[in-house]
Amino acid sequence: MNPAEDYIVSKPEPWRSILMEVQAIIKHTIPEVEEQFKWHLPFYTVHGKMYCFLNFRKTFVDVGFTSGIHIEIHKDHLIAGEKRKNLRSLRYYKLEDIDVKVLQDILKAAEKLNIKTKSIL
Repeated sequence: MNPAEDYIVSKPEPWRSILMEVQAIIKHTIPEVEEQFKWHLPFYTVHGKMYCFLNFRKTFVDVGFTSGIHIEIHKDHLIAGEKRKNLRSLRYYKLEDIDVKVLQDILKAAEKLNIKTKSIL
């Protein structure tokens, strides 16, 4: 197993299941995504640029988008990053919170942004 997978499987339930589901959706939606382990988190790059990351935060799972401020769809689902200007994230408190269509739409929008701009973080 790689360090990103170790991170995911080491988390207690229900967080492990949420992380595994989001990981699978990311890899299915953006097949060219590369999974890495940076800053002690599973991090994903597309076309060599930072793209998004997964973070377990005691009571929720955060899917952070490095240039999330520029995502124009589903803004009502995106949460501002904690003292970070450009970061936006989706938060999941239980597996049932994952709206696959919303997540996939945001993943695709973030990929388009990633191609156009330099990733920030």
